[in-house]
Amino acid sequence: MQISQLTAQQIKQAVALWEATGLTRPWNDPYADAQRALDTPTSTVLAVIEEDKVVATAMVGHDGHRGWLYYVAVDPLKQGTGLGSTMVQAATSWLVDRGVPKVQLMVRNENAAVLNFYERLGFVDQNVVVLGKRLDAST
Repeated sequence: MQISQLTAQQIKQAVALWEATGLTRPWNDPYADAQRALDTPTSTVLAVIEEDKVVATAMVGHDGHRGWLYYVAVDPLKQGTGLGSTMVQAATSWLVDRGVPKVQLMVRNENAAVLNFYERLGFVDQNVVVLGKRLDAST
């Protein structure tokens, strides 16, 4: 298995994976999210491609101090095989290689299975509230 940077031509497949795993929301454009990540030096989308198909992804980026993980997804037929842990490790290594000292991610409160997955990988609740405000026309 090889993990590489997603290409612009593979974005459509990545978005299909994100939709299949319930990661997309109507107010976010996953195509634009992926393209922005690929267009900037402080972020990327890592992917596993098998037989020309995107089967796992992890979007990773940083602000110089905090790294963030987004769109960590594994094809439903391959879940439970360790591929999710592999993607988180690859994204974490990408941050370490850039000198980023911390990694964070957001999980919806109701997603107990995913919370348990990240807890098994050593992630802990940071006891913070994430606030947000839309800056685009969809507000």
